[in-house]
Amino acid sequence: MNDTAGRGSPWWPSAASEVVGVIGDPIRHSRSPALHNAAFRALGLDWVSVAFQVGTDAVDEALLGVRGLGLRGVSVTMPLKDAVAARVDRRTAAAEVLGAVNCVSVESGQLVGHNTDGDGFIGALARGAGLDAAGLRCVVAGAGGAARAIVLALADAGAAEVLVVGRNARHAEAAAALAGAAGRRGNASDAHGADLIVNATPAGMAGTEAAGDLPPIDPASFHAGQVVVDLVYHPRPTRWLTLAAAHGAVVLDGLGMLVHQAAAQVSLWTGRPAPLEEMWRVAQEPASPGV
Repeated sequence: MNDTAGRGSPWWPSAASEVVGVIGDPIRHSRSPALHNAAFRALGLDWVSVAFQVGTDAVDEALLGVRGLGLRGVSVTMPLKDAVAARVDRRTAAAEVLGAVNCVSVESGQLVGHNTDGDGFIGALARGAGLDAAGLRCVVAGAGGAARAIVLALADAGAAEVLVVGRNARHAEAAAALAGAAGRRGNASDAHGADLIVNATPAGMAGTEAAGDLPPIDPASFHAGQVVVDLVYHPRPTRWLTLAAAHGAVVLDGLGMLVHQAAAQVSLWTGRPAPLEEMWRVAQEPASPGV
């Protein structure tokens, strides 16, 4: 639907506007609505994206709300990706393998679960560091939904080795298995010999219990020639990335992955190519006060 009402009008958004949401806990820091709305504006669509605080105990009610309120879909962030995957009507191949959903679209009345995290990560890696994962030795900290998506994406991109570092041995081994022969459970000391190190845990994220934590890989082991990525983008940069840069590594925060996976979501919902450059422009703008 075209944005005929005009975003400057006091009557916008209206009952005719298409609505998508972003659900998670915490959600106040999320930049996803701004990215989606920038894309809708650039595409001339009368669509709006809003954030909803949803805890793990309210996933069923939230998905009922998607149906009942006529939303076109939702973006899903921590810690709801696994729970949503278990409750949608069907899952795409990647979401099925990962058991995690970061995007829901409504198609013919069904809630369809997608996972755009892996493609978003690979796109951000290429744009931010000019890096192709083929042949790389990689270490991923974490075994949750985002970590699993990255492990699978790195393996699909031809990484030589994907080592998963996690506190829970069973979860780390399950995540590593997604990389097939290239995957195995690793430990923090493996990072010294890696080409690419990724933090896919919430450690260091502002507004969470993990805000004061560092990821389980000591940045003192990093050195020049390595690329270090922290999926956390609030704050920017994280303390872990600052320490990694001080040891000579090339560092990327999670904003790039956020932009690229959000662009994929826009395309899934609207059927239109996402205006990636406009989304990047908005992503670089300072966050609103208090965010």
